Amino acid sequence: MKIKLLVMLLMCSLGALAQSVKDKQSILNVLETQRLAWNKGDLETFMQGYVKSDSLLFVGSSGPTYGWQKTLDNYKKTYQGAAGMGQLTFGIKKVDFLNKDVAFVLGSWHLKREKDEPQGYFTLLFKKLDGEWKIFVDHSS
Repeated sequence: MKIKLLVMLLMCSLGALAQSVKDKQSILNVLETQRLAWNKGDLETFMQGYVKSDSLLFVGSSGPTYGWQKTLDNYKKTYQGAAGMGQLTFGIKKVDFLNKDVAFVLGSWHLKREKDEPQGYFTLLFKKLDGEWKIFVDHSS
């Protein structure tokens, strides 16, 4: 009986591990799609990584912004044209699952532009909605 229980627990753990590996890769794919879109100057595609909702929370140097459209508008105002957007790279430090449908991501960002190279860190909360991972909280500094 103990061996059967142990085998069942081990199988459940392996199943959860396989799921978390798949989900982690899905989250990393969202971030890579965002990076590629940014580097093409395509903010509309970049924003597809965020939940398209008024509940989206973006916290940057000027404080909190609520809503997908307002976040897009702020990006457009702050990063104008190819020169303003530069080339983006991410350094992912950690992806932790808080439960099966919510993940925490810690990373760094770096923009290489002609006149400067701003950089900083971000924390993201991802939520799995209808089978897709979307950012619903972004705190970037």
